[in-house]
Amino acid sequence: MKKSSRMLKIHPAVLVLSSFLLLIFLGAFLLRLRISTVDEAISWIDALFTATSAVCVTGLAVVDTSSYFTIFGQWVILGLIQMGGLGVMTVSVALFTWIGRAVSIRHRLVMQDLLTHTPRHDIYRLVKSVIISTLATELAGAILLTIHWCREMPLSRAIYNGIFHSVSAFCNAGFSLFPDSFERYGGSWLLNCTICALIIIGGIGFPVVYDLYSWLLYRKTKRMRLSVQTKSVLLTTVILILGGAVLFAILEYKSPILADKSMSEHILIPLFQSVSCRTAGFNTIDISQLKEVTIMMMIFLMFIGASPGSCGGGVKTTTLALLTVFTISRIRHKKRVNMFKKSIPEATVTRSMSLILIAACIISLVVFMLLFSDSYIHSQGEKNQIHTLQYLFETVSAFGTVGLSMGITSSMSTWDKCWIVLVMIIGRVGILTFSYIIVGAEPVSGKEYSEENMMIG
Repeated sequence: MKKSSRMLKIHPAVLVLSSFLLLIFLGAFLLRLRISTVDEAISWIDALFTATSAVCVTGLAVVDTSSYFTIFGQWVILGLIQMGGLGVMTVSVALFTWIGRAVSIRHRLVMQDLLTHTPRHDIYRLVKSVIISTLATELAGAILLTIHWCREMPLSRAIYNGIFHSVSAFCNAGFSLFPDSFERYGGSWLLNCTICALIIIGGIGFPVVYDLYSWLLYRKTKRMRLSVQTKSVLLTTVILILGGAVLFAILEYKSPILADKSMSEHILIPLFQSVSCRTAGFNTIDISQLKEVTIMMMIFLMFIGASPGSCGGGVKTTTLALLTVFTISRIRHKKRVNMFKKSIPEATVTRSMSLILIAACIISLVVFMLLFSDSYIHSQGEKNQIHTLQYLFETVSAFGTVGLSMGITSSMSTWDKCWIVLVMIIGRVGILTFSYIIVGAEPVSGKEYSEENMMIG
């Protein structure tokens, strides 16, 4: 009885983090096996980095996935991506339900925190729909990608590439079996549109997909309304995608990236990079050749990331939407923050501002530590100094679980890789989850003193 009561006191955040860490260490062990690599065994730090990148659906790679790992090693990475994208707890609840075993209250609370913004009684139905919609979407994507690749390679290889990249795209992982990602396919409408669709569906979040499905299915028989979260996610996503694509096209219009490209590439490259650089990490151009102003724009998109309850990281689209509406409300001297004719709880607004601040502090700290490590190693004459912007790009890419890189991942020291591993875990699990683990989830009422004003701004 005492043991069960202690288990119930464990916050769901602890179980979520524990499940991810367990999967990461298991993945690192499997990647270290001799059967996983083509030549020599991968080092422990590189195995840990690769496993973390796969489980956290980031896509940063210290070695080339297609040439360094065997088919077994690639399937291990693919399995880690799928488990990490769905979430270990989601898969375990679905498995228990399927074999007829009872699911504990603790597991149900975890699903409640991961997949919903308000309490609901049909949590099993939601988990089931998540699994089914994920597999159906990945299957459709794999078929379309197979059609694309079967024109240039054997059917078996085309099917394998289709499955791998469909799962990687839907889970917003960014792992590719091509050394240059999709640079050779910058003008392919079928590949670009399929990958973009998979990234968007996987990035808007399972609650939004479920809400849209329910609305489309029952809107004629029941009075169904889309939630505020769904509306804000969809609107913010459209604005970020279109805004990022237009800005990319303007900034790189006369650069070698777009100058000599066809009309299709002028449309597809900016659109693809705008979609991919927020969560996925695929690229159809060489990131290191972009202008610094374009890099800064992409850093902003990576910092925002995906949506809550999705496969991606970042501070989330809803946080950006809420912060924007809050700023407008305060400028207009309104006390409450209203979105789509609904008032947002003050606690949610406060958490969103705290989330932005903590995320910026974490990124700044890690960039500082990377620069400190770089300056020390550079003083010893062991490697060339890396530009600050490259470290910032790499760190934000890890935090947003994006996976885009300016080409410095493989040249990082062991110390640098450890910092990036930590940032990837924080970005995937979430800052709020870590705050629950560190300070607890229950509000603490502190002392309240008399008020005194102070100047700001």
